[in-house]
Amino acid sequence: MNNRIVITCLAILVSACVLIGIIAVVGAGVYTWDKNNPKATITSAPTTAIQPEITSCPPDSCLVPTPASAAPTSELPKDISRVMDDVQEDVIEIRGLLPKTVIPRALLSPDQLRQNVVEDFLADYTPEDAKNDSILLSTLGLLPKDFDLLTFYEDLYSEQIAGYYDDETKEMYVVSGSGFGGPEKMTYAHEFTHILQDQNYDFKNGLGMGDEACEQDSERCSAISSLIEGDASLTEYLWYYQYSSRQDQSDVQTFYESFESPVYDSSPEFMKEDFLFPYSAGQEFVQVLYDQGGWQAVNNTYSNPPVSTEQIMHPSRYPTDIPIKVELPDLSSLLGESWEQIQSDVIGEWYTYLMLAKGYQLDSRLDDETARKAAEGWGGDAFQLYHNPNTDQIVLIIKNKWDTERDAQEYYNALNQYGINRWGTPDLQGAQSTGWQTDDASILIREDSRTTYLVVAPDQTTIDLIIQSLVMD
Repeated sequence: MNNRIVITCLAILVSACVLIGIIAVVGAGVYTWDKNNPKATITSAPTTAIQPEITSCPPDSCLVPTPASAAPTSELPKDISRVMDDVQEDVIEIRGLLPKTVIPRALLSPDQLRQNVVEDFLADYTPEDAKNDSILLSTLGLLPKDFDLLTFYEDLYSEQIAGYYDDETKEMYVVSGSGFGGPEKMTYAHEFTHILQDQNYDFKNGLGMGDEACEQDSERCSAISSLIEGDASLTEYLWYYQYSSRQDQSDVQTFYESFESPVYDSSPEFMKEDFLFPYSAGQEFVQVLYDQGGWQAVNNTYSNPPVSTEQIMHPSRYPTDIPIKVELPDLSSLLGESWEQIQSDVIGEWYTYLMLAKGYQLDSRLDDETARKAAEGWGGDAFQLYHNPNTDQIVLIIKNKWDTERDAQEYYNALNQYGINRWGTPDLQGAQSTGWQTDDASILIREDSRTTYLVVAPDQTTIDLIIQSLVMD
C-alpha cells in the first residue's frame, strides 16, 4: 500500500531511529548485562567486511559539526562532538565499513525536531494522501473511519524520533533534551550505521529506495527498510554490548524506566506493531544472516536485497521464495466516470496478518496463531482501491495467490471467521464464497483453487460485475 512508506519506509530517505525502537532492540535484559539473553550470546566473530576502495577522510574526522539546515540553537559542543567521534569509531570497528565523505551533524531540540517533521518528513504527505490512506486502512478494519492520520503522524514522529540521517541533504541529527548519555549514544550508533550503509550501498540509486520506486512497490521497500533498520539495530545493540560504560547502562536503564509515550500508547494496535516491524523483525532477519556468515553475509544481502515482508518474517525463504506477480484489470470504466482509482499496490504477508489479528475493533480479531498461520502461505497479491467523491463510497479489491491450495483454503477459512466476527452472520454462504450486506457496503470473499478474492463495494450488483470481470481477466 503506497503510503505504508509513511509508517515503515519513512525511516529510509529520512532515516529515523525511534525511541520505542531503542527499547525494542535492546530490551530490559540487556540493560543489566544479562548474558543469558539469546541475542547477547553472539559467539561467531564478524568476518572481514567488504571495504570500499576510496576513503576520502580519516575515520575520526568524517563528521563535522557544521549542519546545513538543522537550525540548531547553538554550535555543537566540543565534548559532545568528541563523544560522537568515539562512537563512530566504535561503529566502524563493529560494522567493518568505512565512511567515504564528510557528513554534517547537529543536535536538535524537541521543538526543532517537530518543525523538521512538519517541513521535511511530511512535506510531501498531503491531506489527500492521508485521507486516501485512512480510507484504505479503515476498509481493512485497521482504523476507525475518518481517522486523522496527518495530525497523528506529526504528533507520533515528534514524540518518537530520537535521531535521523537525512538521505537527501546528507546530514545527521540527534535529538537531545539534556546531555549526551547512553540513549543518545545508542541513537548515534544506529544513525551512523545508516551513513555507512548509504555511502557504501546507496539507498536511492543502489537499493531503489526513492519515493517513486517505493510508491510503485511498497512491499519491496518495506523489506529493504527492514534489512537496513535490522542491520543498524544489530549494530546499535553490539555497540551497547561491547562499548557502553556503566554510566551509559545506568542512563539507558533510567530512560527505560521513565520513558513515556502517550501518542504511541494511544495508537491503534496495528500501528504499534507496524511501527516496530522494521526494527524488531528486521533485526531478527539480519541476526540469521549474521549467524550464518557474519557481516560478510549481511553485506552480500545488499547486492540481492529481500523483496517481501514474507522473506523478512521467514528468513529461510530468502532469497528463493519470490512473490508471485498478481495482476488486476483497471475497473474504472466498469464502475463509471464518477469513480477514481486512488491506490493500487501489494498488501503483503505482514499486512495480511495485521488485518486478521490487529483490527481496531477487538471483537473482529482472530487469535494471533490463527492469523499468522493463515497469512503464512502468502504467495503474492494485488489490490486496488476506488473512491466515488460524489457519494463517498468505496470499492476495494484484493486478489491473493497462495503457495498451495491448502494455504488458500486455510486463509479463506480464517477470513470467513474474521468476516463473521466483524460483520456478523453471512447473508450468502456457499462452498467457495461468503457474503455480507451491511448498512453501507456489500462484502464478498471467494476462493478458487490457489486464488482468493476479497471485494468490498456499495452493493451486490457492483460486486457481481467486479467478480465477473476478475474471473474473465
